[in-house]
Amino acid sequence: MSNDLANSQAHWYYTWAPNHEWITTPTGCEFVPMIWGQRDLTSSALSQAKSNGRILLGFNEPDVPTQANMSVQVALDAWPKLQGTGMTLGAPAVSSNAATPGGWLDKFMSGVRSRGYRVNFIPLHWYMSADLWSNYSTQRAVSILQQYLQATYNRYKLPIWLTEFSLIWFDGSTPRAESSSVQSAFMSAANSMMATLPYVQRWAWFSLTPFNNATPAALYDNHGNITATGTKFQSIA
Repeated sequence: MSNDLANSQAHWYYTWAPNHEWITTPTGCEFVPMIWGQRDLTSSALSQAKSNGRILLGFNEPDVPTQANMSVQVALDAWPKLQGTGMTLGAPAVSSNAATPGGWLDKFMSGVRSRGYRVNFIPLHWYMSADLWSNYSTQRAVSILQQYLQATYNRYKLPIWLTEFSLIWFDGSTPRAESSSVQSAFMSAANSMMATLPYVQRWAWFSLTPFNNATPAALYDNHGNITATGTKFQSIA
């Protein structure tokens, strides 16, 4: 994985953890620690995060039972521990509906404001919907993504990091992915679109290596060979 990361020319990466013990950070690339959920709310994990980076990502999909699975109240009560690192802080990254009034993130950000807490930017995840899967075009996908980015920025007025995105549809337990050529065209068009949005500071493609059977979205296959999607990522990076 370290070789794949270096070869990709990525400028930054994260591991859904406060450390990167199994990955060597390439020259010119930045590691960004994460406090994934309640499992990382320890003095040891927080200390690792602080020593491993300057920016800290908050909880991973706390709105999903199979991910961090945290109530808004629990997340808010824990937030001072993340603030205590003194690091630049990304809000918890919800799985979807970040801009929805009364949604998980909206309630969290309301709590942040009322308690006087600090959030420096909003991480977002974006994947395909059933509707987009059944009626796909690159133009439509980019338009839907742009609308989501804009709506989220309009609601919170904070910089945005798109920390997970690709053309994967999580259809039950078996994700589906568009072909590598379609992924590549979308990545290129999405990158061009985001370059026009000054509030989007960074993006990270999902994924570096194959996830489940969504192999066409990966930059490298299981044998370490670069894919068409990876070649497009290299050219952008």
